[in-house]
Amino acid sequence: MNRRQFVGMTGASLTAAASAQAGLSSPNTDYMPGKAVMKVGCQRGSDDTHLALLARSGVKHCNGYPEQGQGGGYTLEAMQRLQDRGKKHGVEILMIQLPLPSSYIARAEMPSIMMGKPERDRDIDKCCEIIRTCAKAGIPSIKYNMTILGVLSTEPFTGRGGVTARSWDFAKAKQDPPLTEAGPAPAAVMWERITYFLNRVVPVANEYKVRLACHPHDPGVPPQGFRGVDRVLGTVDGLKKFVSIQESPYHGLNFCQGTVSEMLQDPGKEIMDVIRYFGKRKKIFNVHFRNIRGKRDKFVETYPDEGDVNFFHAMQVYKEVGYPYMMMPDHMPRHKDDPGGHQAFSFAYGYIRALIQAVS
Repeated sequence: MNRRQFVGMTGASLTAAASAQAGLSSPNTDYMPGKAVMKVGCQRGSDDTHLALLARSGVKHCNGYPEQGQGGGYTLEAMQRLQDRGKKHGVEILMIQLPLPSSYIARAEMPSIMMGKPERDRDIDKCCEIIRTCAKAGIPSIKYNMTILGVLSTEPFTGRGGVTARSWDFAKAKQDPPLTEAGPAPAAVMWERITYFLNRVVPVANEYKVRLACHPHDPGVPPQGFRGVDRVLGTVDGLKKFVSIQESPYHGLNFCQGTVSEMLQDPGKEIMDVIRYFGKRKKIFNVHFRNIRGKRDKFVETYPDEGDVNFFHAMQVYKEVGYPYMMMPDHMPRHKDDPGGHQAFSFAYGYIRALIQAVS
């Protein structure tokens, strides 16, 4: 054996060791069609206080957040401490968030990627390193956003018991200023930036067997765009194109059911086939189980039991396709007497848990 062969085998062995240490698996084997194998999850925090709250609520899996500090919270040591903290409370850390959240571009931690700036190579390298570190720490999935506009809203809606909830009415939305700091971003520009990112990160995710789950654009907007931005991940066809850009079992969606419902003209009827489409292809890696009333370009968010989508029927479809990962409450209505949202989210945890039991 020559030196080059030895070095090549050593590199391959290290990759295999990282994957073996993590106990990471593939959606190709995780999905179990016809079985209710989904889990109640959460993405609201992972300090000791919140993990204890999750344990009391029967939530045993979550999206975690390594503590910030030297290394930006993405060091192996920080992720291992996060894992240890979860184990102490009986909560398994199944996912973290890349530093590509749903923030408006001027507040984004890594704006270069969606602005197409030269620094994007440096920032994409950081994302690749986070993927490798997750594998070493045994964290099997990562969620992220590819947005310029962030989450768009208009005046809040007042719901049952005096809660306030997010709403969106495109006809009332002000495009002021007319362009964001990213300038014009038509469809071709958006797809170039998204594809450039995927071409770099998906091969790394594939090598290290870490699932990458992208959140759709929330909400979608008409084809002419909003503030100069065409939200290409704001339609079902756009999401279909997105998952086809790189052929890998580790490239898929943080399937925000609320956001996808916002893309449809009749969410109560249409959402089931959308779940089937992506679920049968094993492209759903995380679910934000959120309900709405309304349709594309005009909707309000609701509690899970009062929207236009029948959540029991939706859960039956997730069982049908064998979706095996987390079902998370998301964007729950707010009330002044529940400043931390604990009442609202506890209601959602119990509701989701009961639905899983009902279809089992």
